[in-house]
This record gives sequence, C-alpha cells and structure tokens, in this order.
Amino acid sequence: MSRLRILLLAPDINPESISMPYVTYSHAAALAELHDVALVIGSPSEGPVRRAKSPFRSIEVVHMPLLDRFRAWTVREIFKHNYYTQVLTAFNYPFSLAFEWRAWRQLRRRIAAGEFDVVLRVMPMTPSLPSPFAFFLRKGPIPFVIGPLNGGLPWPAGFSQLKSQKEWISSLRNFYRLLPFARSTYRNAAAIIAASSQTYSEFAVYSDKLFFVPEPGIARSLCSSDSRDPQPGSKAELVFVGGLVPLKACDLALRAAAPILRNNTARFTVIGDGPERGRLEQLAKTLGVEDSVIFCGWLSHAEVLKRMRTADIFLFPSVRDNGAGVVFEALACGAVPVVADFGGPGDIVHPEVGFKVALTDESDMVTQMEKILTELAQNRQLLQRLRQQGMIYAKEHLTWEAKARATTQVLHWVLRQAPKPVFLPPKMLHLEYLS
Repeated sequence: MSRLRILLLAPDINPESISMPYVTYSHAAALAELHDVALVIGSPSEGPVRRAKSPFRSIEVVHMPLLDRFRAWTVREIFKHNYYTQVLTAFNYPFSLAFEWRAWRQLRRRIAAGEFDVVLRVMPMTPSLPSPFAFFLRKGPIPFVIGPLNGGLPWPAGFSQLKSQKEWISSLRNFYRLLPFARSTYRNAAAIIAASSQTYSEFAVYSDKLFFVPEPGIARSLCSSDSRDPQPGSKAELVFVGGLVPLKACDLALRAAAPILRNNTARFTVIGDGPERGRLEQLAKTLGVEDSVIFCGWLSHAEVLKRMRTADIFLFPSVRDNGAGVVFEALACGAVPVVADFGGPGDIVHPEVGFKVALTDESDMVTQMEKILTELAQNRQLLQRLRQQGMIYAKEHLTWEAKARATTQVLHWVLRQAPKPVFLPPKMLHLEYLS
C-alpha cells in the first residue's frame, strides 16, 4: 500500500501524559512510521511532542494564547484537573471549534495546493465534540476521516457503584446533535472509525462508511514470551489494576475471590488508589481475607507490568469502562482477564483468551466470577492455554502497529486505492443494558 500524506488533527496530544493524550500520541506515532504525517497540535502540547522525537513529517502548532491560558486556568481552578467529568467535555466544545477554525485558516492554502491526501481527526475522541473541518472539506479537495471515536456508554441500572458517579449532565448528552457542525461532521466525513460497539451502534445510520478499530493499543515490546514456571500446588495469583473508585467495582472482585482466598489457594494484589480504598480494606477484613489481599497503592507503570507478568488472573469487573487499555496490557503480560461484558473490556476479551461476565446485577456477577475463579484456580492447564492464546492475540492484533495498519486500510479505501475492509465490532450493545 502506498505511503500517504496525512494531515492529522490532535490538539491535546501528549506523550508524557496518560489516558487520551498518551493514547492519541501513540496512535499518531505509529501512523507516522507508515506515512508522512503532518501533526496539528495546540501550543501547550508542543514541548512534549518535540521532546519525543517521533518521525512526523512536520509539527504544525496552532497558537491560541489567550484561550489556552483561560482554559488551563479553568481546568486547574474550577475542575481541579478532573479530566473524567462530562462537564469538562461540554466546557471544551467552544475551544475545540476555535482550534479547528484556527487550524483551517493556517493550513487551508496548503490543503488547496495538494500538499496532503487526507485529513484525519483522531482527537477529541468523543463523538459529542464535532469537527468544522468536515464542513470545510465537504466539497474537497481532499476527504475528511474522523476517529477512533469512543464514549456515550450508558449507565446500567441496578448498580450501587454507579449511583454516586453518574453526573446530571449525562442525561443531556444527546443534545450534542443540535450543536453547530454536529450533523455535518458525520454526514460529510468520508469514513467514521468507532472504537466501541456502543459508538458503532450510535452511528449505525452511516454503516456504509463505518468501521471498528479499538481505542487503545500496546507497544510491541510489551509482548514478551511467558517466563512463568508455576510449581505444583502453588497459589493462583490474582491482580486488579485501576483507580479505586466505585464504577471500577473492585468490591465485586473481592467478594468473588473471597472463597479461594479463604481456602488459601490464591492471593490477590490490588494496584491503585482512590476514595474507595478504606472501604475496600474494611471489606477484606469483613470477608476474612485481609491476610491474602495486598493493597499496593499506585505503582510505576514498569512495576505494574512486572506484577502482571507474575499474575495468573486479571480480575477487572468495572461496570462502566469505555476503554480497555489495562486489559490489553494484561493479555500481553499473560494474565488471563475476567471482565464485565460491557464497554471496552467486553469488546476486547473473547472466550479463547479470557472470560466475560454478563452485566446482570451485583449478586449474580459475584456468583459468575466466583465460579470462574474457582475453575481457574483448580485447572492449571486451562489457565495456561488461555494465557498463551491471549499473549498471541495481543501481539498480533492489539499493538499500536496493528491499529495503525487497520486505520491505513480505511484511509486507502477512502482514497479508492484499496477494497473496503471489513471491520465490524465484536458485539453490539444489548438493549437490556440501557438505563
């Protein structure tokens, strides 16, 4: 396939950050290995991006000094760096429009001169922040592609873990369709890349130009061979990694693991911290398993990977998780995932590499996970088979390189240089999960 000249929009990309800024950077850098990428970023991202020395053809910086300072002050003083609140997403709407307007004015002559083959917007990742670029390019001269898009995951009813975290603005999310550029973005896009079954279903009306490519990825260097050598009768090593907040549902993991922890056939390591830690430590005492549970707090990324490479089972019953980056890492490290069949984790895990638990109610989820953990603790052959298949799956399908290759196939189809790829989501959202 030919090397493309991609104008890639990613205003808040940051290789030195975490979550979306890092995920976007890794995807952009992988694309830059395959194509000539002109990366369009906001001025606050310039320093980290240049320090990373990735092979971008050029770095195009959009300067909005007054708006950038006001936005930074608001995020710091008003939102207290809470990047997970949906109110911040709504707040970012005018800044997103301003960035693309300035980027268009800065680059439109070069676009018209034929310097680029395609515009790809990879950030913002949420569907609720539309793109003026799609409108600007509605008549050419080059196509506009958006994605991967993720978000909009419903809040399942019947889970106490979600009651304290659901925000009032969640019920207003669908009003984004009434905002300027909301309809033209997806009507005029040459292709829409969705990163979850939920987002795919949201844009099903555009099925003729809709593709599924997962949101996260992993470095190929993470996919090493399995060095475990479990001794007969050794304990099963369980691990949870994530923020100790209600929706991650670590309490369900503890309750499900309690029987094999009490009979001394397993150990459980909890990596992460947050407001739920005290309650979880008390729950471990109430369940009588405190001697078999280790709360590590936050560890360095390198240490987390080291712990996962020695773990047998990655227990992650998060009841609302758009992405699944930590599940990718668990698979690559050889920890067999046991996850809730919802959102990002439910899209990635399949029966040949791990277990998915139906999102029914708290009690039933605990019962389902308890049976799975009991079987895995007793059946080392099954555990080893799933582990090996999961590591192969991660190496072949879940790396940044694999994600860049999939995106490349979409772009070549848009430019009529290749047949249409078939990238369907692994599952569609079940209606009974909707609140």
